[in-house]
Amino acid sequence: MPTSLTVYQKKNLSKMPHIPKNAPFSYDQRSWLDGFMSGLNAMRFMDSGNNLNQVSENKAVMNILYGTQTGNAEELANDAATIAEKRGFQPKITELDEIDLSLFAQMEHALIVVSTYGEGEMPDNANTFWEALSAETAPKMEKLNYAVLGLGDTSYDEFCQAGKLIDKRLEQLGAARMAKRIDCDIDYEEPAALWLDETIPLSENPNGADVTHLDQNVVQITDNKKSKWSRKNPYSAVMVENRLLSGTRSAKEIRHVSFDLGDSDIKYEAGDSLGIIPKNTPDLVEKILRRTDAEFDDVVKGYDSPVGELLTSSFEISTPSKDFIHNIKQQIDSPELNDVSKNNDELSKFLWGKDILDLLNLDPNFKINIDTLLTWLKPLQYRAYSISSSPKAQKKEVHLTVSAVRWTYNNRIHKGVASTFLADQIKVGQTGNIFLSPNKNFRPPNDNQVPMIMVGPGTGIAPFRAFLQERGATGATGMNWLFFGDQHRESDFLYEDELKRMQTSGLLDRLDVAFSRDQTEKIYVQDMMIKQGKALYAAIENGGHFYICGDATRMAKDVEKALIGIIAKHGSFSSEHAIEYISNLKRQKRFLRDVY
Repeated sequence: MPTSLTVYQKKNLSKMPHIPKNAPFSYDQRSWLDGFMSGLNAMRFMDSGNNLNQVSENKAVMNILYGTQTGNAEELANDAATIAEKRGFQPKITELDEIDLSLFAQMEHALIVVSTYGEGEMPDNANTFWEALSAETAPKMEKLNYAVLGLGDTSYDEFCQAGKLIDKRLEQLGAARMAKRIDCDIDYEEPAALWLDETIPLSENPNGADVTHLDQNVVQITDNKKSKWSRKNPYSAVMVENRLLSGTRSAKEIRHVSFDLGDSDIKYEAGDSLGIIPKNTPDLVEKILRRTDAEFDDVVKGYDSPVGELLTSSFEISTPSKDFIHNIKQQIDSPELNDVSKNNDELSKFLWGKDILDLLNLDPNFKINIDTLLTWLKPLQYRAYSISSSPKAQKKEVHLTVSAVRWTYNNRIHKGVASTFLADQIKVGQTGNIFLSPNKNFRPPNDNQVPMIMVGPGTGIAPFRAFLQERGATGATGMNWLFFGDQHRESDFLYEDELKRMQTSGLLDRLDVAFSRDQTEKIYVQDMMIKQGKALYAAIENGGHFYICGDATRMAKDVEKALIGIIAKHGSFSSEHAIEYISNLKRQKRFLRDVY
């Protein structure tokens, strides 16, 4: 959401000088001029006759800044704005990457809500902000009163690291905390709501605004446009399709799954994700019950449901939590677990592919009752899948492209929680609990005339199927270019018939594929990008938007590395300038990722 500006500011900013795209400047000249004009614009903004921290009606500004990967931080930023407005402030909601650091240093009040992505990384729309804030050239922040709300997942070692880094850096730059930072786990709603209620003060200049203290119910009901369906209150949707996409000789099991949205009034957009509330596989539940000498219908004090139902629908039993690992390490006789626990990397390797039953069985003599076991477990969490349909093409349905994960360890078949729940446990005509997980930072171009370049190997094709449906429905004229890859053309070419029809109709202008195992030397999507580097660079120079979807650990990094090389080669740039070129694409929302 863009920063709110007065009419005067908008009028004056519209007169700011800019560099035309066809201006005959070199890359170095253009970079220098961009920096000069950004500084000039910031100075004019501050000198525009309007105090940055005071707006109409003499209300003090509460700047609410957010960095998000999946939309949760943005939702909390909207909640914070509602509270701030009721307490006499004029709230301004802005993405962190949209903030000019010189303006940031002039703020008096800023509340920052930021999620942590992956292993301690900033979310995609906070990277540029963090690079500037952590630089030695960052300005002092002695005017600023701030507070940080971090979102994360305790199953990761670098829990809420993004929030911790920003909080510490602001302190180093002389800013003063309005409140102690809060680090929220996956179940963030209640602690975050309480923290916002306690942290946002009454304005010293309420000017007659309603500053009644908010009770917790009001805190949580902030956005009338917000869907009534959520992970706490999912919609029970009928599955209308569940078909195998991968061939019989494939090493993978990829499925196309569709749900009927019925009377839910769920309104999604291309680029959004769908939250699935899964159930644990019955065979694992049964084995854990046997291991703990419990029966499915046994009742545990403090719970309303029988223990079998709790293990099925309420607790994580496939992925051991840190608490579980800590507790079991104290109880069992396992020199190997004790040894690897001294090093996080070694521990991660050791835990790979193991569920809680595997850890319980490290010591066959270890006995545990079900009451104790439940206290070691985390709540069962939803899984989010990129939506592979456009609402403009599928009026009442939502589609997913799902890889059903199965593997064998210790002569026992293990199953991915949500993927095999969708593949095995729900039949066509039965219902599953779903809710929308918006991703406003991953959308097809607003301009229907600009090129769209998509890199989506494997199930990473999902949102790009949606993007192509969207561009077809809107009559977009911009070039559509897809890079797709997998292991074998014969068995792993997902949506091959659809893509060929899109090519025949003219919707899909270019399709480059890489099937890594069909020849002696492995070929990946980044290799095809390099092969088509000249045309790829030209498409980006022509205003193209570049997208990546899929594996974050290797593929996304390899693709970005390849793109840096392409830009350096075909733009005649140094590696440093090529990296800055991509940073500019990110700032312009023309380089976007949906990675996991």
